[in-house]
Amino acid sequence: MATTTTATGGRTDSGICELPEIANPQAVAPKDARDMSVLFFSQLASLEEGTPGYQYARNTLVEMNMTLVRYAAGRFRHRGDDMEDIVQVGMIGLIKAIDRFDLSRETQFTTFAVPYIVGEIKRFFRDTSWAVHVPRRLQEARVELVKATEELSSRLGRAPKVSELAVLMNLTEDEVIEARMASNGYNSTSLDAAVHGDADDGEAALADFIGEEDPAMELVENFHALAPLIAQLGERDRRILHLRFVEELTQSEIGERLDVSQMHVSRLLSRTLGRLREGMLSTG
Repeated sequence: MATTTTATGGRTDSGICELPEIANPQAVAPKDARDMSVLFFSQLASLEEGTPGYQYARNTLVEMNMTLVRYAAGRFRHRGDDMEDIVQVGMIGLIKAIDRFDLSRETQFTTFAVPYIVGEIKRFFRDTSWAVHVPRRLQEARVELVKATEELSSRLGRAPKVSELAVLMNLTEDEVIEARMASNGYNSTSLDAAVHGDADDGEAALADFIGEEDPAMELVENFHALAPLIAQLGERDRRILHLRFVEELTQSEIGERLDVSQMHVSRLLSRTLGRLREGMLSTG
């Protein structure tokens, strides 16, 4: 079978690909794109996948309909994400729509494609945006908070107060504060992220500026829990603890101080420590 070269630069094994050559598909007006898309989809169905003609038709359809992606992405501009990132995700939905569209359904491509594009963007936000789990009502409140903040900032020429946001959003001030706190869970930063300090310090990691857990804090907490338990002991038991753990005397030296045997000191000390241990475990 004869192979024919077309104006599009594509070669097919089934005859001439009768598609116009479009120098800049992205510059095609939306109305013209709708009409021309019908022609390109018609030819795409008759072309063999992987041929130059097929690739030209498919790529042109993608570029001509990019306005659909930007239109759908505009619905999410208040989320605070980079719009170009949202558009790139929406492009995946557009490509899926092109690959699955069938002219025989007698449905406008725009009607068919927009749900694919929006669905892909929503899936992106659902799967990747929130760094920690946040209730849905707070996720929605965050979006409204961004919108309200932009509106009031533009109107007032300054950052809005919580009270002003509460009035506009029809929420209490506590709910606005809660939405702000929830926004902290939207994005996360790696602890290895570079932080630019002073010129003399050079570059450091974010983890270098975050405090670590101090082992002494647990000791302070234990002392705090132990104090009332010691206060409940008798005077002799408290004195034995003082001699053993403050003055650091041996059991024999304690026995000489109290005029009792070392064995008796050992029994008293074991009984007292057991009582304190039991009290610590029950309070923990």
